[in-house]
This record gives sequence, C-alpha cells and structure tokens, in this order.
Amino acid sequence: MNKEIKQPVILGAGLVGTLMSIYLAQRGYKVRLFEKRPDPRKKDVERGRSINLALSNRGWKSLAEVGLEDTIAAMVIPMQGRMMHDQQGQLSFQPYGKEGQAINSISRSGLNELLLNTAEKEGVELFFNQVCLDLDHEHGRIKLSNIGQEHEVDSDLIIGADGAFSAVRTALMKTDRFNYSQYYLEHGYKELTMPPNPNGGFKMEKHALHIWPRGNFMLIALPNLDASYTCTLFFPFEGAPSFSSLRSEDEVLKFFQATFPDAVPLLPNLAKDFFDNPTASLVTVRCFPWVKNRTLLIGDASHAIVPFYGQGMNAGFEDCRVLNAMIDEFGGDWDRVLKNFQTHRKPDADAIADLALQNFIEMRDLVGDEGFLLRKKIEARLHALFPNRWIPQYSMVTFNENIRYSEALEIGNRQRTIMDAVMQQAGIAQSWEGMDFEGIVDQLRGNF
Repeated sequence: MNKEIKQPVILGAGLVGTLMSIYLAQRGYKVRLFEKRPDPRKKDVERGRSINLALSNRGWKSLAEVGLEDTIAAMVIPMQGRMMHDQQGQLSFQPYGKEGQAINSISRSGLNELLLNTAEKEGVELFFNQVCLDLDHEHGRIKLSNIGQEHEVDSDLIIGADGAFSAVRTALMKTDRFNYSQYYLEHGYKELTMPPNPNGGFKMEKHALHIWPRGNFMLIALPNLDASYTCTLFFPFEGAPSFSSLRSEDEVLKFFQATFPDAVPLLPNLAKDFFDNPTASLVTVRCFPWVKNRTLLIGDASHAIVPFYGQGMNAGFEDCRVLNAMIDEFGGDWDRVLKNFQTHRKPDADAIADLALQNFIEMRDLVGDEGFLLRKKIEARLHALFPNRWIPQYSMVTFNENIRYSEALEIGNRQRTIMDAVMQQAGIAQSWEGMDFEGIVDQLRGNF
C-alpha cells in the first residue's frame, strides 16, 4: 500500500464516520463519505435508535480537537450522578465523581447534524442512499447501489465506520484469517417518552440520570433540552416478566404500576409508546484484524458494545482521536499508522466491552443494595484522601481520558479484590470511617 493517502473514502455517516471525516479533512485530505440511509438532516431520526446519548470526557476531548467544544457545550445537559427510584418511589442520589464532574446528555440526531454540517464546511463530499454491496480490500474498490443503480468507487484508503452490522466488516469476514464473534444479551430495550410539565418544566431532577433498578431489568431516563426525558426499558425478551409476556395495554399499565409506580403518572403515553415503539436488541461485537490492506474498521464496525457504561459513542470518538494522533506520530506513513492503530486499540475495545457488560449487572442489581452503597462510600473516601493513588473504576473510564480502557479494567479488578477483603471485615458498616485508608491504598502501590 502507498505510504501516502490522497483520497480516503469513509463508509458510514453516523457519529464516528462523520467525526473521522472532519479530522481527515482538517488535515487537507479530500474525503468522500458514503451513507446507506437518506440524509438525516432531511428525514426524521431513525426509529429504534437511541434518541439521546451520554457524552463523557473521552468523546468531549475528540470534539474539542476539531473545534466543536463551544457548540457542544450549548447542546448538553450535565448529569452529575444517578438518581435511584426504589419500588416505593423513594429517591437516593449517587454522585458520579467529584464535585464538578458529570456526564452529558446529548441528542443523537442533533449531534449527527452538527457533525455533518461541519464536515461539509470542511470540504467533505457527502453521498447518501449508498448501499455497500461488496468490497475489494486488495484493490481499494467498493461496489455501491444508489437506489438500485450500481456503481464502483476506488480509493487508496477505505474506512468502515458503518456500525454494528457493518457491510465493510461483512466483506472482510469472507477473507482468510478474519476472526469475528457476536454475543446478544437476553435483554432488549424499548424507548418511552416522558413529556415536559404543562408549564414546560422538567418533571424530575434535571441534572441526573434516573434509574429504576429492579434486579433482572431496569428503567432509565435521560433529560432532553426541551425538558422531556427519554426513558429506556431494559427488559428480557422472553420469560415472566418480559416483552413477550406483556401482550395488552392493560397488562403493561398493571406491570408499570406495580414495578415503577412513581414513573407511571409521568408517562401519559406509556401504553401507546410501549406498543408503537420498536424493541431493539443488545449486541457485543468483537473482531480482528481491523485492517486488511487498504481497509480499516473503526467504531461499532470493529467493537460494538452494550450501552451500560455510556461509552459506545465515546469509544468510537476516541478511535478517531487516537488514529489522528498516530498520523502525526508516524509522519503520515499509513502502513505504520494502520498497523499500530489496531494493535493499540484492540485491547481497549475488548476492555470496554467487558466493562459495559459488568456495569449492566451493577445498574440493574446493585445500585440500591446497602452493601454496594457502603462500598462506594469507602471508595469515594479513598479517592478523596489519595486522589492520584485510588481512582474509582467508573472515574477512570468516564472522567480520565489519559487512562486507557484496558488499564482501567486491570486496575479496577485489583481494586475490587482489595475491596472484597475490606467488605468482609466484621462490623464494617459501623467501623469503616476509622479504617487504615492508607494501608488499603498501599496495596495498589506500583499499579499507577
């Protein structure tokens, strides 16, 4: 492959593909961006995709690097912690990190529109209704269909950013020594809408991610700028209760009244939304290699994850930032850029996939557990006393973009082992404030 790239092609004009096009266009590359769907700026947002997302430090840093920080700041609602709703409607708040730290609720469609408009301003050529039929990774050739009309596009670099069900990855799966796996949870998700108050205000605490944890399932809600909330029910497909077991509007209302009683008065269109809105699946995708000759996979195309750490978009944006940095590091030698990119990022992609699956259990099962809450109090005290020596795993992932996902997983596992022993101490609930905190932290010496 030529060490220099002149005209890269990106397949997928979602969040990651469009951000990558901006990075490359700002470097002077003549980028062409192809998307199978119609222009989302001219169509309603695709049904079944998340309406809003959680933007945290890793994603924010990437957007800031392409000059969008100020614009993004006006589009987000900071969420400073989890607001737990128990089955009696009692509330408890858990901060995500230190004072001033927050994750940010942002509209998927609004962010995508901003990125597409920015890409156009940077000179990226956008092509919509372009379905990828096949790909020749050895010669850099893509076969596309534009509303039934087939044509081919040649490129000296093809970047597949076309999502969890990537056509580019499907083409690479036909090649020799390409490893691929997908794993579906037994749970799916359905989105419900909580409208604003009649006076246009928020019905719940604005600066929080609301969670109704119920063991094997949960309801969450993220705020929107118009004072509505996007609520998502994560629920088994089969069994009792499950999506398959709730067959009528009456059954849905009875289930919600018994399980999420304080949410029901806030969801006036609950039964209609439940049956009108699609039920989507939750999949983890792993594959390798991400590079074949002139073709690269990034974002969900290479490492789709479940949404329970709020890092899918952030991990994809970090792909773009890391790839951009490597162009500088290797002086534009794309052979070395691509080889080192996949070697560097694969462990981090696997780590955040594992972390997201683990966090599902925490969110649905543990956030209301007294032992878990005590554990979090102790870890918060450790972090307050020794901020550079004990960083909670959630903070490493969400608020510290300088710690790799793979490092956060490894350090977090060691912290968990230490904390398991701490929590086994007799009378810990009464004695924890007088513990030898420095002795606990010393067990991690050398790991940072």
